[in-house]
Formats: sequence, structure tokens, C-alpha cells
Amino acid sequence: MSPFATAPVDPESPAAQAVIAGARADTAYPKFSDIPPAPANPRTARDWARAVASVEAAGAQLAAQTAPGTWTLDGTAAFAARAQADVTPPPAITTSDTEAFARDARERATPPPSPR
Repeated sequence: MSPFATAPVDPESPAAQAVIAGARADTAYPKFSDIPPAPANPRTARDWARAVASVEAAGAQLAAQTAPGTWTLDGTAAFAARAQADVTPPPAITTSDTEAFARDARERATPPPSPR
């Protein structure tokens, strides 16, 4: 079978119906006269350079103003080590504590009243 052969299509499928409807639709296609005219006074290369320098200067000023509050994802291993050193791990869970808890809960439990 050739990979370029037309695959069978179920004409009742929603996709096939949408393709057929789209192919039959009378749509207006753009004309060359729809293309807008070229701008009368385009920006020069020197003007582009000034605009880029202005944006970069504004970015540098913003970075300098917000530097004290800027954070990064660098040094995560050191951060994790400090955080782990600051906390103590919880005590290990043992089965004897679990069994004692369950036994105590069963002893304190009050059965529900029987249905009448």
C-alpha cells in the first residue's frame, strides 16, 4: 500500500462533515488591494537603536531598584542543607506505639445505641 494513497474516510464522521462544509463554503478571499500601504515614515535604524537602548536602560534601572527583593533558584542545595539543619525530624513511628494507640482508642470507644 502506498503511503500517498488516499485513506478511507467515514463520510458520517463529524470531522469529515466539517471538512466538506468548509470546502463548500463560499468564503471571501483577500485581494491584493486589501494589503495596507507601506508606512510613510518608517523608523530608521538609528531610531531603532535608540529605542532598544532606552528599553535596556529602563530594564537595568528596574533591576537595580528591585535588587534587594530579587530571588533566584541558585544555591538550592545550600538552602536545603540549612533548612534541614534548622529542624529536628519527627520521632520514628513504631508499631508498639501504634498498637497502644489503637488499644486505648478501642477502650475509650462508646458503641452506638442499638436501633429499636
